[in-house]
Amino acid sequence: MATRKILAGARVVLPTGTVDGGRLVVEGTRITGHSPTGPAGSPVPDTENAETAENAEIIDVRGHWLVPGFVDMHNHGGGGASFSGTAEDALTAVRTHRLHGTTTVVASTVTDDMDILVGQAGLLSELAEQGDIAGIHFEGPFISPCRKGAHSEALLRDPDPAEVRKLIDAARGRAKMVTLATELPGGLDSVRLLAEHGVIAAIGHTDATYEQTVAAIDAGATVATHLFNAMPPLGHRAPGPIAALLEDERITVELIDDGTHLHPASLQLAFHHAGAARVAFITDAMDAAGAGDGRYLLGPLEVEVSDGVARLVEGGSIAGSTLTLDRAFRRAVTVDRLPVEDVVAALSANPAKLLGVDDRVGSLEPGKDANLVLLDEDFVLKGVMRRGEWVVDPRLG
Repeated sequence: MATRKILAGARVVLPTGTVDGGRLVVEGTRITGHSPTGPAGSPVPDTENAETAENAEIIDVRGHWLVPGFVDMHNHGGGGASFSGTAEDALTAVRTHRLHGTTTVVASTVTDDMDILVGQAGLLSELAEQGDIAGIHFEGPFISPCRKGAHSEALLRDPDPAEVRKLIDAARGRAKMVTLATELPGGLDSVRLLAEHGVIAAIGHTDATYEQTVAAIDAGATVATHLFNAMPPLGHRAPGPIAALLEDERITVELIDDGTHLHPASLQLAFHHAGAARVAFITDAMDAAGAGDGRYLLGPLEVEVSDGVARLVEGGSIAGSTLTLDRAFRRAVTVDRLPVEDVVAALSANPAKLLGVDDRVGSLEPGKDANLVLLDEDFVLKGVMRRGEWVVDPRLG
């Protein structure tokens, strides 16, 4: 029988609520049990029964929060490496974000020549098949030159369904999401194509009107790529895409909670209008996440990172982030004052459901992968487990 690990004494955040003094049982790569569900303060037995305790390693995690491993559905890299580089570069980025609690990550590309993107799709699909990443997100080249952000304008193109299909095919079933400016020629047909193939159509880097955004949602779009960023602002006569994306129950909104991309009031507006079930916190991280200030490349464009903020050398546009999801968690709870359970949903359960992997990850339930994060009472990361193995071992201090 495989050795069991029993994590005992933490505040365990379960889908049904938070359990004080809870216990989580891990056997091999899976969660096999937890303390009785209920609100914080529910009684928890002081001892496990003999069958559960047999061959068990009991790990005292009193004074900690125990939450599901984070799921990042929009991430371009980290640790000085990019998902647009070699396989080793991609693995460096994966390892970097795992150290910060992201146990499931989708690899995001940036606008480039189509042949290069097709090659990246093939390389990343192999990593997805190996279980290193959860799939591929194509951000560009099918975006608006008016809202290009840190994408090369010379390489942008309209979302021709045939070219969208080319990327999907190159990903060999591992494409999870494509961000498009759906108002461009071919945009709605491309959304329908993506929906037919089970790939998320995300509205982003868009100059769409309110009415055009509604049409894209009706065609099958289900995600707002980093809401507020790279799209027209909310207007009183021309509400634009933001109003349409916030009001529609079919849309999940991505938010970058790094203190740079969004004013706290904008984040609060989005979070409370959409509701906790329709928010996915993302990093939109580039190479510098976990690597420090300096000069980097984002696709073909040069980026300067200063004081943790990434901007294009030419033009000064914000160029992704240096965020990690443990920092997003801490900010959301301590600065934005959001309920812990809502933050857990936005960092784990909601993106897992969108990606179609919630049968394995996204919550601390028996039968799911033993992916979890330990945070101290100040919400500082102290431990990370992925598939039953410590990535960051809390016992090592």
